[in-house]
Order: sequence, then structure tokens, then C-alpha cells
Amino acid sequence: MQNVTLNVQGMSCGHCVNSVEKGVGTLAGVEQVKVNLAEGLVDVSFNETQVTLEQIKEAIDDQGYEVK
Repeated sequence: MQNVTLNVQGMSCGHCVNSVEKGVGTLAGVEQVKVNLAEGLVDVSFNETQVTLEQIKEAIDDQGYEVK
């Protein structure tokens, strides 16, 4: 299991939190997603044999937010 914290820009409300958590959380291999809206951070726990960090970043990008 791997844990990463991503700096995500563009999140400003509860809807943003739900979009990111749902978009990333539905990926196979993602165990947990937690968004810290105030800090602009997304903590993700995932199985690196099932999903890549790049796929997680793409899922966030697909929701309309930018990973820095």
C-alpha cells in the first residue's frame, strides 16, 4: 500500500471535495481518498500494483482540478 499527498488547485467548495473523492475513489486499487479543502491537499492510499499515481492524477484532472 502506498500513501501520497497531492497538492490540488481549483477546489473551493464541498462539491469540489465530493467530485475529487468520487473520481479518485472509484479507481480500482484506491483504498482511501481524503480531501483537505482548506489546505488544497488530497491524501490517497492505494495499491500500486492495481493503479498508478499517474492514473490518480488523471482522475483528478478529469474532474477539472490541477495537480501541482
